[in-house]
Amino acid sequence: MGSAAGPLRVLVDMDGVLADFEGAVLRGFCSRFPGEPRVELAAREGFSVREQYRCLREDLGAKVASVYESPGFFLGLDPIPGALEAMQEMIHMQDTEVFICTSPLRKYEHCIVEKYKWVEKHLGPEFVERIILTRDKTVVSADLLFDDKDTIRGAELNPSWEHVLFTCCHNRHVQLQAPRRRLLSWADDWKAILESKRRQ
Repeated sequence: MGSAAGPLRVLVDMDGVLADFEGAVLRGFCSRFPGEPRVELAAREGFSVREQYRCLREDLGAKVASVYESPGFFLGLDPIPGALEAMQEMIHMQDTEVFICTSPLRKYEHCIVEKYKWVEKHLGPEFVERIILTRDKTVVSADLLFDDKDTIRGAELNPSWEHVLFTCCHNRHVQLQAPRRRLLSWADDWKAILESKRRQ
């Protein structure tokens, strides 16, 4: 797009990028099912925590899902270190539009309201206006998407955005093929990624 086409539009995923979903799942599982085998964060592989627990033992998939489907789970997530500061800095950057682009659970009863409340609590009402809830991020138009899911598929085969993989416990082992990029954490140089995209 570049600056001639208007501001740089940045989409930022929520779970695993702004909010510590994985840490909360593990803590919740340990407290709810203390005698059950669990997957430590260092052993997490693959985007779906439910699938990994199901591979451990069939019934554990439903048990771990009951943790993140329970009321209060999403509202209680801790912010990822540096995420809130980065978002506040990004929203005040010149020629930059930032939106939170997040997919609700299929079992969405608590998740959707709590995502809105989490954003308001941690980032303030101006960011509530910038929430995009969708099961298909490929149809959202932007320049960049920061997301911890390593493969994002949907109706649009060639999304308008460049997907920058945000490092999370479950994707650390994923080898990216050039020109794909990764952001190691919010302490990493996310501004350089924005600026390089602006120059394209």
